[in-house]
Order: sequence, then structure tokens, then C-alpha cells
Amino acid sequence: MSSVDFESLSEATSGAIGALLSTTILYPLDTCKTKYQAEARSKDTQKYRYLSDVLLEAISKRQILSLYQGLGTKNLQSFIAQFIYFYGYSYFKRLYIQKTGNKSIGTKANLIVAAAAGALTSFVIQPLDTASSRMQTSAFGKSKGLWETLSKGSWSEAFDGLGISLLLTSNPAIQYTVFDQLKSRLLKGQHNKTNTGSSPESLSAASAFALGAVSKSIATCLTYPAIRCKVVIQAAEANENETKEAAPPKAPKTISGTIYAIWKGEGIFGFFKGLQAQILKTVLSSALLLMIKEKITKTTWVLMIAIQRYLFLTRGRLKSK
Repeated sequence: MSSVDFESLSEATSGAIGALLSTTILYPLDTCKTKYQAEARSKDTQKYRYLSDVLLEAISKRQILSLYQGLGTKNLQSFIAQFIYFYGYSYFKRLYIQKTGNKSIGTKANLIVAAAAGALTSFVIQPLDTASSRMQTSAFGKSKGLWETLSKGSWSEAFDGLGISLLLTSNPAIQYTVFDQLKSRLLKGQHNKTNTGSSPESLSAASAFALGAVSKSIATCLTYPAIRCKVVIQAAEANENETKEAAPPKAPKTISGTIYAIWKGEGIFGFFKGLQAQILKTVLSSALLLMIKEKITKTTWVLMIAIQRYLFLTRGRLKSK
């Protein structure tokens, strides 16, 4: 089991580092996307008609650096979420193969394993996810710190959107299942290393980027209405961002209330508002994450083996004394 643990730890570490780097690189785009998605009002009263309007507002108010508001919280969320997700996904997948005796995991089992890992991750990082959304959707230059953002409301409010987050575990489940299946087919013709100490096979940077983009595009298109509802639920209150005269009515914090508000204000197409921006951001982020992860997994795996051997030798020396 120790080898399984170290391999899972290697997957988790490389995935978390990849998430940290991709989140930082694309954060301004993420902030623009989130503020654009968070508006749930009729077309006549929309503040942002296009994604570029968010960027233009930041420029006009000389608040370019505010596009990075909440970056620390987002990075913390991304690192913890990806570490937990990749560890759980890798560990449960290997455990399934061990218990069943199969050489590989099928599509249905892969989806179940990925969804289980995603549900565990959602419970752990939901307060950080909520805080991050509120900080991003606050008025430029008025974002509060993590503790102040979380302590302002009740503990239950820190878990706003948890129901949809659990529903959206299907997103990474679809994404990583598609990615793994495409990766397996791509590597199928390659020579399999049989030595016990051999490192796992990895894709080239270009292949990992392409497969990451394709898999995330499919997952995003299938789950986008739920993504839009989640952003609206978690967004900062309008009266924190605007004057009372300009502020629209407070959006309900229930799933059904949010669905009704979007339907009434924007119609059926409102559930897909910002889809292009979401695909652009998430595809680039996911592709970068998986590309970075694939390139550092082998190095991380070797380091884990070295640590494992060092601990083994240390225990042996202590016993001999």
C-alpha cells in the first residue's frame, strides 16, 4: 500500500502545483468572467453587456490591480482542492484496480471514482470557494480579506452553493474521465515499461494541453447552466457594489430562486450567459494545469520514491541501534 500512497501523493502534489500556476496566470480573465456571470438582471439594466466591459471599467477607474482581488484566496482554494481531488481520484482509482484485479478502469467506474473525489473536495473547500467568488464580484478596490469576508455572514452562508457544487462534481468527473480515456488511447501503442521501479508514462506538453482543452470543453458545455447559477448564488450582494438607487433586487440564495431570477430576467439564453468566457478561461486553465502536471509528475514521482527509500533506510538504522 505504501507504493500506492506515494504514487497518489505524487499525482496530488503535481496537480496542486499545476493548479496554482494556471490560476495565477489566468486570474484577471477569471475575475472578468466571474463579475460578468454574476449579473442576473434584464438586458435593459445590465451593467456589463460584454465581457470586455468589465476590463474597461477597471481601466476607467484606474483599478487594474483590482483584477487580482482575491488571488490569495483563489490560490489557496485551488491548491487545496486539486491536492485533495487528485489524491482521492488517483488513490480510489488504484484501489479499484487492486480490488477488481482489472488492468484498467472502465468509463462508468471512472465517472463514479471522479465524482466521489469531487464530492469530498467540495465539502472541504466550499467556504474558500464562496469567499473567492464574493471577493471577485465585489466592486473594484472594495474587496475585503478572507477572514472578514467569511466572518461577515453566518457559517451557513459560507456554504452557499454547496448543493450546486456537489452537482458540479460531474464536471471534473466528465473532464478527467474523457482525459484519461483519450490519454490511454494515445499511449496504447507505446512500449509499456515492465520494471517495478519504472516511472509512469506521461504525455508531451502539447498532447496534454490539447487533451486537456478538449476534455474541459466537453465538461463545461454539459454543466454550464449549473455553473452560472452557482456564480449568481455566491456573488457579493449588490448593495456592497452599487448605490441603493442603482442596486437591483437581492437575488435569492436558493437554487430554485436563482433559476427563476435568471429565467425571468434573461430568458432561457440567460443560463448560457458567459459560456464563451467560461470555456476560454476554464479550457486554458485546465489545459495549462494538465500540461504542467504531466511534465512534473515524473519528477515528483522520483522525489517521492527517494523520500520513501530515505525513510526506509532511516527506520532500518534506528532499529539496528
